[in-house]
Amino acid sequence: MLHNAIVWDVNPVMIDSVISVRWYGLMFAIGFLVGYKIEERIFKHEGAPERWLGLLLLWTMAGTVIGARLGHVFFYAWDYYSVHPEEIIRVWEGGLASHGGTIGVILGVLCFSWFTTKRSPLWTFDRLVIPIALVGALIRFGNLMNSEIFGHATDLPWGFMFVRSREWHQFYEGMGCHPTQIYESLCYLALFALLMWMYWKRNAEKRPGLIFGVFLSILFLSRFLIEFIKNPQEEFERGMMLNMGQLLSIPFIVLGIYFVVRALRRPPVVLSFPNKFPDEK
Repeated sequence: MLHNAIVWDVNPVMIDSVISVRWYGLMFAIGFLVGYKIEERIFKHEGAPERWLGLLLLWTMAGTVIGARLGHVFFYAWDYYSVHPEEIIRVWEGGLASHGGTIGVILGVLCFSWFTTKRSPLWTFDRLVIPIALVGALIRFGNLMNSEIFGHATDLPWGFMFVRSREWHQFYEGMGCHPTQIYESLCYLALFALLMWMYWKRNAEKRPGLIFGVFLSILFLSRFLIEFIKNPQEEFERGMMLNMGQLLSIPFIVLGIYFVVRALRRPPVVLSFPNKFPDEK
């Protein structure tokens, strides 16, 4: 396997000066910035109030960070954090779970819908998950730059030797491993392109829940399948037929299929597209 593998020796810190900038944090920030611009275009297209954008960003960021952190704490490392609860707030030290982030975003959107839009949460979900797919792709690229969350050993020519990873040296030294971060990132980029096409070319937003359902089912199905060649994130997962990531993905896949079927069985709603914010003259 050694002669085929790509040596991956990238410094996870992009700028190491007075202020340290990590690739992971940069990808996270770029994702939110680009996502905001996409939402701005969508809201303007449908004539939604511009002030909603900032509020949605706050709810989404809070839900993502808090949910991802608590997801890691409760789903993957409760034995440790139950003894060291004061360390739960140390988000900067790492430890985020995407399933927890998803739950956090869902709760954030529910609050945003109840307190701000006064509309069905599906209205927000259908528009918000489009940039979220892109954010997911960028975050997985950040995982690649961190040399973390990679896969089993492989003799495929694109196998990576993650020489900065302690886990690689412990279990796979001298062997190439599946760069599952790239696999997931490409899946999420393809999903992002599909959702953009559904919204801008097929007017899928006229069927409430359709875009949201496609997002949930495809994103978590790809995650479920890639997990078969991914290394366990925690020791307790070794030997499990389905790991924690797969078990947590199943409810989201089922929910996604439900929303797709529900949307296709109902008649499309009538929407107007003024292509300007309501306070514009």
